[in-house]
Order: sequence, then structure tokens, then C-alpha cells
Amino acid sequence: MLSPRIPDLSALEMLAAVHDLGSLSAAGKRLGLSQQAVSSRMRSLESQIGSALVTRTPRGSTLTESGALVAGWAAEVLAAAERLDAGIASLRSDTARQLKVAASQTIAEHLLPLWLVALRRQQESLGLVPTVVELTVNNSEATVALVRSGQAAIGFIESPHLPPDLSAAAVQNDDMVVVVAPDHPWARRRTPVTAAELATTALVTREHGSGTRDALEHLLTTAGAPPLADPLVELSTTAAVRSAIAAGTAPGVLSALAVRDDLALQRLIAVPVRGLPLRRTLTALWQTGPTPPPGPARDLAAIAAGAVPGAGTRRKS
Repeated sequence: MLSPRIPDLSALEMLAAVHDLGSLSAAGKRLGLSQQAVSSRMRSLESQIGSALVTRTPRGSTLTESGALVAGWAAEVLAAAERLDAGIASLRSDTARQLKVAASQTIAEHLLPLWLVALRRQQESLGLVPTVVELTVNNSEATVALVRSGQAAIGFIESPHLPPDLSAAAVQNDDMVVVVAPDHPWARRRTPVTAAELATTALVTREHGSGTRDALEHLLTTAGAPPLADPLVELSTTAAVRSAIAAGTAPGVLSALAVRDDLALQRLIAVPVRGLPLRRTLTALWQTGPTPPPGPARDLAAIAAGAVPGAGTRRKS
């Protein structure tokens, strides 16, 4: 443990400036201080060290032998501090150029590419080196785990179940839709499907932990519908769910973003639902603080939230 007689770096810089320039006034100009301020700090430094460092005469001030000795030692400390400062700066620079992002599947496939293009254009317009983004695609549950462990600086999920130990902010809303194959009986219905009917039908769904399934179960519960029935088929990707529905396996519920092309080409048919607003919130997550980490993570979150003015933020308590 260092003794209290060890000066701080600013005091050592002042002593080195006096040694290099030969006067308190010249040292003050280098450091942006008045001669009076340098004189005051020098007296504090002498008191801390316990030895006279400067000889003061009507013609000026020079270092004593002790002062010159301490200044020589200080030069080694300051050189080491400069190396430390440069190393920290390089780490900070590397961090600024790299960003680890985790996202659930719908966001990663349909929204994140647009956000990343906007981030790159923003950085290029400011003359910055574009960020290298490392993206991990998982379900919402796995995305939360990556942010919690620090393996991702920021995550984006579709699940309504927000972890209490992470900070979160809504970025966009996402509409979901009940879809069936063109030859499914629901495709020819004249009346909407009820929430209870949807809940008690064996569907094609994503796995437990996916944001799409979590959101559907949450919306059904909120609407007072029965618990979601066991799925007829449970699959781990949105593409697989979409293909199974199109093959006529069973109805399913997916993001409107994920089935937009299928609906336009009539590979899938949208089925109206009564008494169940199929809208969920997409959320950004990070470890701590009222806003995401400064730099590209915060910029990306701001870009993602651009379509939701005034989106609320929830801090980790």
C-alpha cells in the first residue's frame, strides 16, 4: 500500500514542468495555470513530501537538489502513466469499433438489418470508423441470458416478460397475426376466431422461451382466455413454423413481419380474431443504468426506438 506522501500525477506533472522549463511561470503557462496557482500547489507538494523542492529568490525560482531528484523519479512515473493512458485509450477505441448484439429471431431477421444500416450511415456521416457488429440470434430467453452474462452489450427481445435484474426500454410495437394454409377450414370462415377458440386449438408454435410464444400466452391470459393448449407441433425457428402452417399442419400465430410475403402471395391466409388484440412490444435490454452503454449500443437503441416517440424506459432497481 502506498504511503500518503506519494503525490498525485498532476502534482508530478507540475514538478516535471518546472524542472524542464526552469521557472514556475513557464510551468504555469504549459499547464494553463497562473504563477500564483503553481506556487500554491508547489507549497502543498513540499508539505506532502516533507522536503523543500524549490528555491525562491527575487530573480525567480529553481528546483533544489531534492526537487531535481524527485523530478527525475517523477519522469519515470509519468512515462508509465502515459503508457497506461495510451493502453486504456486503445481498449476504449477497440470497444467503440466493436459491438456484440443479441436478438430474438423476428427482430434479427426483419428489423435489425435496417437498424444496422442506419447506424453505419450515421457513423459515416460523422466521419467515424463504422462499428463491427457481432450478432447472435436466439429466442428471447437466450437473448436475456447473453445480456445478463455480459456476452452481449445490448439485446432485443419480443417477450413481454422483462427480467427484473436488467434495464429495458420499449423500442417498437409489433403486430402478430393468426395464419392458416389456404385449404384450412379457418381460411373460409365468415366469422372471426374467438380468443377462447384460439387458445384451445392445437397450434404450430415456437418453443418455450421464444418471444412469439410468450407474447401469445400473455395476451391470451390478459384477455381472460383459457391457457394455451399443448401445441400440435413445436418448432425452434420462425421459418419452420411458417412452413408447417403453409403445409396445412395447423394454424399458427406469427409476427406480421414474418408472414408479409406469404400473405401477399396467398401462401398463407390471415384469420381475424375477436376479443384479442395481437400486438406486442419489442424491447431493448442492457445490464445497468437508465440508458444503454454510451457509444454504438446507445446509438443503435436510439435508432431502433425511432418509430416510437416517447417510448418508456424501465431501470433495473
